[in-house]
Amino acid sequence: MARLQVVAVAARLPAWAETACAEYARRMPKGYEVERLALKDEGRLRKALPAFIRAGARLVALDERGREFTTSQFAKLLDAPSAFLIGGADGLTDATKRGAQLSLRLSAMTLPHALAQVVLLEQLYRAATLLTGHPYHRA
Repeated sequence: MARLQVVAVAARLPAWAETACAEYARRMPKGYEVERLALKDEGRLRKALPAFIRAGARLVALDERGREFTTSQFAKLLDAPSAFLIGGADGLTDATKRGAQLSLRLSAMTLPHALAQVVLLEQLYRAATLLTGHPYHRA
């Protein structure tokens, strides 16, 4: 089973974004588990991730200067437990980005925080359905 964690530093999501994120997490195919965690500030990140990191999870920092992936390339990230870190309005600190195994960007365009979370959850769902042969992904 692929354990995936989405950790977001942010205030509460607007209702539309919370609904969309929860729906994509709920729809994940059998064998994929998505845990969502909201933190009020990045300083709480170290306390929130230790058990997940000790379990061998890959840390993926979302950053506007990170690598871009196709859906197929992104799907390969689901081969191991992974924690996707989303920063607040000013992004993640350099220390957090240095501690990640991978820096990933969702788009060359700037996305509002809530929309970035929705896009990430949709892409996790899309990647999992691609890997399980579900017809959701058509490319």
